[in-house]
Amino acid sequence: MSSLFAFLNFMPQGMEWVIILVVGIVIFGRKLPDVGRYLGKSIVEFKKGIKGIEDDVDISNLTRGAEPSVSEAPKAPQRVAASAPKFEDTPQA
Repeated sequence: MSSLFAFLNFMPQGMEWVIILVVGIVIFGRKLPDVGRYLGKSIVEFKKGIKGIEDDVDISNLTRGAEPSVSEAPKAPQRVAASAPKFEDTPQA
């Protein structure tokens, strides 16, 4: 059980956070607000993606519990006429 929580010993504390902050300022300088903004946006997008997956899982679980519905027989694929003219590769003389 103690091996499960072994990673907690490697979490930065106190002075280590200060050193990480100083290194971040040195590396990114004036772009640090932009880096923070992009990081925040990526976290929000990640959460939206996870929320979408959770919603899909919830919906699929709800439909599994429902009675099977009678569905129509699958139809063959339909051909769609081209709306744009076709161009020929041969040059005209």
